[in-house]
Amino acid sequence: MKQIVCINWGTKYGPPYIDRLYGMVARNVTPPFRFVCFCEDPAGIRPEVETQPLPPIDYEIPETRTGIWPKSRLWGARLGDLEGPVLFLDLDVVVTGSLDPFFEAGDPNRVILAPNPTNPLERLGQTSVFRFPVGALLPLQQAFGADAARIAAEYRYEQRFVTRMAPGGAQFFPKGWVAHFRRHCRRPFPLNYALAPRLPKEARIVIFAGHLGPQDAIAGRYRAEGATTARAHLSELLRVRPRGSAWAHLRHFIRPAPWVDEHWRA
Repeated sequence: MKQIVCINWGTKYGPPYIDRLYGMVARNVTPPFRFVCFCEDPAGIRPEVETQPLPPIDYEIPETRTGIWPKSRLWGARLGDLEGPVLFLDLDVVVTGSLDPFFEAGDPNRVILAPNPTNPLERLGQTSVFRFPVGALLPLQQAFGADAARIAAEYRYEQRFVTRMAPGGAQFFPKGWVAHFRRHCRRPFPLNYALAPRLPKEARIVIFAGHLGPQDAIAGRYRAEGATTARAHLSELLRVRPRGSAWAHLRHFIRPAPWVDEHWRA
């Protein structure tokens, strides 16, 4: 039984994202499988999704500008009624190919993460997509619960903490299976004004770390309030002071990505 899990809290995502993620998973995994969403409120979520309450914790999650530390709820000895390996997916990923290999790769008793391309000189994983046996990350939860503020400040990102502290050492899925939209799909300047973002051939999942989400890729904008045409984007250099340098502003334009719209649906 393939087990896929996600987690939802607050109001940033909600049922539309959960429903889309389920649809993408169902189209790209060979049954049998379970899809479980741990959430505060199951209202409005499609009935095919198994919903379970957020895993309980006995510590306060620090408010930080970096890191998604509420994911630490998944690190406990229990994870609902699940046992064995589970594949975690962020709610804003786009599934573009078969997920079956993610359940076949590596040791089922080890923590396996997607390689993180943002720091090429650091051995770093990406927890937007990672597989772990239920209960294996309990030592991390215990350490984090005992001194959450210090660990969040020291490691900054929960994925760095998981990568460095995973029992037995973290493993990684093969490079290419998980593409980072900003790093692997965006076109370099000046091609970004002429060509749509590409979908790498080997990519099975595309992650949208940071402020650029699937809906922005579909619309052809670098951020929620960004321009959706080249003319409007370039005119911002004259009308308003762009964020960062002019060079960064020129690079931060994307054309619409039709393949995101094709895959990111319920």
